Amino acid sequence: MTASRDIILSTFNARYMHSAFGLRYLYANLGECQAKAEIVEFTIQERPLNIAETLLSYQPKIIGLSVYIWNVKEISETVSLIKQITPEVTIVLGGPEVGHHPDVPTVCEQADYVISGPGEKNFRELCEQLLTGNRPEQKFIEGQATKLDELILPYEFYDDEDIRNRLIYVEASRGCPFKCEFCLSALDKTATPFPLEAFLAEMDLLWQRGVRNFKFIDRTFNLKVSTSIRILDFFLERMSDDLYLHFEVVPDNLPEKLKAALKQFPPQSLQFEIGIQTFDPDIQNLISRKQNNDKTRDNIRWLREHTGAHLHTDLIFGLPGDTLANFAHSFDQLVRLEPHEIQLGILKRLRGAPLNRHNQDYDLRFNPQPPYNILSTRDISFMEMQRVNRFARFWDMIGNSGRFINTLPLILGEQPFNRFMQLSDKLYDLAGQSYKIALRRLFEMIYVVMTEELELDAERVKAQLKLDYVRANIKSVPDYEKLPSLNKKTKQGVANKRQRQHA
Repeated sequence: MTASRDIILSTFNARYMHSAFGLRYLYANLGECQAKAEIVEFTIQERPLNIAETLLSYQPKIIGLSVYIWNVKEISETVSLIKQITPEVTIVLGGPEVGHHPDVPTVCEQADYVISGPGEKNFRELCEQLLTGNRPEQKFIEGQATKLDELILPYEFYDDEDIRNRLIYVEASRGCPFKCEFCLSALDKTATPFPLEAFLAEMDLLWQRGVRNFKFIDRTFNLKVSTSIRILDFFLERMSDDLYLHFEVVPDNLPEKLKAALKQFPPQSLQFEIGIQTFDPDIQNLISRKQNNDKTRDNIRWLREHTGAHLHTDLIFGLPGDTLANFAHSFDQLVRLEPHEIQLGILKRLRGAPLNRHNQDYDLRFNPQPPYNILSTRDISFMEMQRVNRFARFWDMIGNSGRFINTLPLILGEQPFNRFMQLSDKLYDLAGQSYKIALRRLFEMIYVVMTEELELDAERVKAQLKLDYVRANIKSVPDYEKLPSLNKKTKQGVANKRQRQHA
């Protein structure tokens, strides 16, 4: 039987391997209310009705929910159920998706209270008031930041299950000094570090408990290089075969002292998330993004040549002023730098982000439903946007998966974007979809498109595909000679697509 708790802290993670870092901060700073509280996490794959049952089994008086762009739909359904079953339970919402009143989702209408911004102090105070019968009249509460040296750090509240099976998120600083308008961090005044020695002491405790995969969520890990080096040295002293560190870095800030520290790490122990977004200087200026493109390119080359770090880079399609040709130019530049991954993001409307000031001038039209992805702009049609969406999906399957390292260079040639767009368009025609494609079938379709659409030598294509086929550990190589021609398969793919649309 579930033990009762007055306060439940909950959210719906995108996958089980993710952990709710923010909930642990709230729990750590609940004061005397902590003994009456519990963290209960779910994933968006679970049924809202079952989630409501689990939450209510604790007989809570207060349920606090963290709302994000990826879980607002599921949380809305769950809140609606809870309010129908037990309207007396107080629902408190927080998180970036509800933090910009009056631009908030409809779930806020059913909630009792909504806290915007940092919630450690205000959530505790609200719980104290509610549990003593003192119900505040104000529904929307502006969160007040607590000085970082006064916050109780949450790392002890990662339990053994988290350490075994989930990502462990950590942060050495909060905030960001940059003003890139597509990002909510543009609202921050600056970046503020946590007291370093106290932070490292917590990292040591996690390391002693067996944590070997640390995902830093700092927006600008290498902003203050002396701190970055101190943290790197800390982990270098504890280096083991399974230690893995993830950092988000500013791409144009890589001084020699930092390079010297990075060169000491063995291969496959570091991952850098590098936000490029665009190489177009006009768009960068328009969205207040400061980035030295020459230094960025030089630094990515250096990291690729002199470290064993895994480089995960990001581009965004659909920014104001962007065109298909502009995006292709940025993509081609990035491909030539040879990062291990290029994440192709489609612009999304984030509530409160300064980018929304461009909506009218650039005719930015967003999906009204989560995740609020861009549908068209003044310079990009809906049909072009759909093509790039499919391009991004096929790129994940082929370019980022690591399954086609021998075949991919042959596909890309001297015009990476245009060539891969040709491949993407034809793969979609053949399959009638861009998801749930069996790996063997993907190999077969790639062969057909490469030889018929891209007009590459069949024997050379077979040789490269065979190398990747062996790496994928698929037992039998396809009999490529028996595959139907592109025209025949395209007609069948279109027929399949139409059949699904009318089903």
